[in-house]
Order: sequence, then C-alpha cells, then structure tokens
Amino acid sequence: MAKRKVQRKIKTRLLFFGFFSIFIIIVMAFTIGKYWLEILEKYHEKKELDDKLTSLKEKEEELKVDANKLQNPDYIARYAREKYLYSKDGEYILQIPEE
Repeated sequence: MAKRKVQRKIKTRLLFFGFFSIFIIIVMAFTIGKYWLEILEKYHEKKELDDKLTSLKEKEEELKVDANKLQNPDYIARYAREKYLYSKDGEYILQIPEE
C-alpha cells in the first residue's frame, strides 16, 4: 500500500512537471514568435527607409546641381525667359500649345 502511495505521488509529480514544462514551452514559443515577427517588421521598415534615403540623396544631388546653376547669371536670365515668358528688347514671345 505504501508502494502505491509513492507511485501515485511520483505520477502526480510527473504529471505536474509535464504540464508545467509544456506550458513553459508554449509560452516561450509564443514569445519567440512575437519577437520574430517584430524583427521581420523592423527589417521591412529598414528596407523601406533605405530606399527612401537613396531617393532623397539623389534628390539632394539634383538640388545641389540646380543651386550651382542658379549662381550663373546667364542661366537665371534664360530660365526667367523660358519659365516666366520674359523677353529682351526686340524679342517676341510665341507660345506654342502643347498637345
């Protein structure tokens, strides 16, 4: 009879530790999965931001070129004539409609 009590205690302990171990494994799996999804999301966000940074650097280079062009008075005069339809003395401006 004492042997049965001991075996029953052992089975109870094994069941308790088994369920406890399974619970711990499940909690760890969900935690690892959650962190894995966060890492994946951050990876995609980093990729998007890298692409945006590349396009902004290209735009910065274009703006630097435009800023250098605007230092030239001849370029400014030509730009004003084309964009704002200014003319020199004796020049006629003809607008051709774009199709």
